[in-house]
Amino acid sequence: MNKNLLSDFGLDREESLDDVIVPFTLEKLDCRGRIVRLSKAIDNILLAHDYPTPIARALGEAIVLGALIGSSLKFEGRLILQTQSDGVLNMLIVDFNAPDSLRAYARFDEKALLKKAEQGKISTADLLGKGHLAMTIDQGENTERYQGIVALDNIGFEEIAEQYFTQSEQIPTMVRLAVGELSIKGEKRAHWRAGGVLLQHLPKGEQAEKGDVDEDKENRWQENRWQENGWSEAKAHLSTLGDEELLDPQLSPERLLFRLYHESGVRIFNPTALRDNCSCSAERIEAMLAKSFSSKDRENMLKNGEIEVACEFCSSKYYFNPNQFEE
Repeated sequence: MNKNLLSDFGLDREESLDDVIVPFTLEKLDCRGRIVRLSKAIDNILLAHDYPTPIARALGEAIVLGALIGSSLKFEGRLILQTQSDGVLNMLIVDFNAPDSLRAYARFDEKALLKKAEQGKISTADLLGKGHLAMTIDQGENTERYQGIVALDNIGFEEIAEQYFTQSEQIPTMVRLAVGELSIKGEKRAHWRAGGVLLQHLPKGEQAEKGDVDEDKENRWQENRWQENGWSEAKAHLSTLGDEELLDPQLSPERLLFRLYHESGVRIFNPTALRDNCSCSAERIEAMLAKSFSSKDRENMLKNGEIEVACEFCSSKYYFNPNQFEE
């Protein structure tokens, strides 16, 4: 018995309810994909900065997208997703450290955000404005970085991802993202949750080689047409997926996939747990202060006789005696 069949695993595996990514394939439709569900991990990241709701939602979408793309890395490395634009949300960074670690932060213009809110223009596309998004794959020392660039032109992260894969890898792609707050009985505040699905078409047909007889060409044409229909069917099912389903803590990734693709069949693979984890440390920051800053620079950082450094990702604060660098 093939243990990758959805029916063999069951529809409610405890290990894949939250903070997890589950790869899957739709073999009859020549598609593959990944589904992400985030709860505690994204709640911790967003609360570290107490972002306004529109900024938190936009950054949350970028975090889900970073997890969907970064989880495809076949090696220990990093995917860095970064935007720079003229919008209210002028910069954000998502750092996915394979296979399971996430951190992120955003910079925005508070006054401009208030104006956008008054105009009712607080969608992710409205906040990003125009600029570019860079996706960088870093495989570590002694390797070259790979970087893909997508232009931002008042579009959201779903469309950004689809353009990226079409331009950089020529792979038809569809992405669904959802971020929201969930109120829990007995809790004083709502908790952030997020979910996302990345679906890609993997056509098998190739152009007929020279010397092929007409019958072979006809067979290839029929096969390619069937595969295009398979991609259309896969996208049509995914387009019915609502935000409430992606965010529902009682709806497992397996059950969600079963709802979408039980008629065409879906094969799933082992889930990978995801976590929020910042790589900052006192030792790293101390080394940075010693190597990259002059005595004058460090003097300007003094606060109540100490050097104070706050991590932009997790907001942790570190304090150093300025005299320790004189040696």
